[in-house]
Amino acid sequence: MRTLRIVFLGTPDIAVPTLEALLAGPHDVVGIVSQPDRGRGRGRKRSPSPVSEVALREDLPLLRPEKVGDPETVAALEALRPDVGVVVAFGQFIPKQVRELPSEGYLINAHASLLPKYRGAAPIARAILDGETETGISVMRVEKEMDAGAVALVAKTPIGEEENAAELTERLGRIAAEAIALALDRIAAGEIEWTEQDASRATLAAKIEKHDAVLDLRDPARALVARIHAVSPKPGGAVSLESPGAEPVVLKISRATWQAAESALPAPGTLDTSDADAPLRIATGEGWLVPRVMQRPGGKPLPIADFLRGFEIPAEARLAIVPRPTDDQGATS
Repeated sequence: MRTLRIVFLGTPDIAVPTLEALLAGPHDVVGIVSQPDRGRGRGRKRSPSPVSEVALREDLPLLRPEKVGDPETVAALEALRPDVGVVVAFGQFIPKQVRELPSEGYLINAHASLLPKYRGAAPIARAILDGETETGISVMRVEKEMDAGAVALVAKTPIGEEENAAELTERLGRIAAEAIALALDRIAAGEIEWTEQDASRATLAAKIEKHDAVLDLRDPARALVARIHAVSPKPGGAVSLESPGAEPVVLKISRATWQAAESALPAPGTLDTSDADAPLRIATGEGWLVPRVMQRPGGKPLPIADFLRGFEIPAEARLAIVPRPTDDQGATS
């Protein structure tokens, strides 16, 4: 098996396990491309992306262009003489001249879904939100159309019943590292095979917006649990605590389970503290929503027992739908 010269294109944390695996593997990482340094954290101080930090630590050639297709970046990539490019959550459109620049004539990408399902920006959150029980990593060729390239291999994994988007993202990052390593070995050995996607089965995983975090308690409890885990830990599922004579308070639920109703339920949003196995239950359109972790404004996410010790819920309080964000508030409704 020959040794490949690899250029890696990636930006966030999910890309780091693949990069680390490549650096420890049999092939040569000759350069890294990441997004420019951005403002991060509360102070918005400019700092390198997680992938850039690895490149700087390893003293590897690092490109951080605003546009990866600009002439200076293309010239720098040509000088690296890559055989193949690996893309994991890079975050920019990659033009044809860059896609076809390596000697093999293409870049490969690890996409976090079972393609052609969940093409797009938020495949992990959308799979959880839709109640999927399985997801995975698809290694594909990068083409002009988003996530539409031919697929070489697929690694499947179940979605845990209480697994949130952050936890699943971390786990899929490790699976992506293994899948990319296997694909590169097959390329090096001349054994890679590509299968075109069935475009008629494609679905879109749109970016998660603020309104996706709003919990409509008229929905079934099972669907609300999926929504909570899809948007957690941030922003977390949002509900409005309303009680007579007081201003509404937005509370966040970032982990939950559900119970079937053994008898007729009260109105959605009604709170119950009488169950010995659940410190707090919330009536929904179908079944009880049982929060496991909650957060008050300005507070930290807390296990439900700790939350209730520090936050008194009035006897006549109920939960309602948070007013949905409008376009003027920076979200699509």
